[in-house]
Amino acid sequence: AAALGMDAVLLTAAGSDPLYRRASRVSMGTVFQVPWTYLPEDVSWQDTLHGLGFKTAAMALRDDTLPLSDPRLEKEPKLAVVLGTEGDGLANTTIEHCDYTVKIPMSHGVDSLNVAAASAVAFYQLGTLHNNV
Repeated sequence: AAALGMDAVLLTAAGSDPLYRRASRVSMGTVFQVPWTYLPEDVSWQDTLHGLGFKTAAMALRDDTLPLSDPRLEKEPKLAVVLGTEGDGLANTTIEHCDYTVKIPMSHGVDSLNVAAASAVAFYQLGTLHNNV
């Protein structure tokens, strides 16, 4: 997130702790460079983001998804990328509540990347679209 120009990291209570010693070490301390917070548990995080003017893009392996390079994503002034866990990904109800469902087009029959690699690709692509880097 820090290297690829993301504005913030938003976590649910079920997410990992960015201040966990190993997470701080693996991030090379960038956990202290990018603002982060936990989303409130007592309200829908999707409603919270929509109320702040964000559109949401769920990263999911579905046939009805948009590629990350879709021009509609570039036109969104505030876009939150929603990532799931390793293995299970996002719950269907989470995907249904997002404005877009996006995936990384891949070759050679490969269907997925781990969440760290997928987030890096998504952040690079979407950061490039929004920042014209």
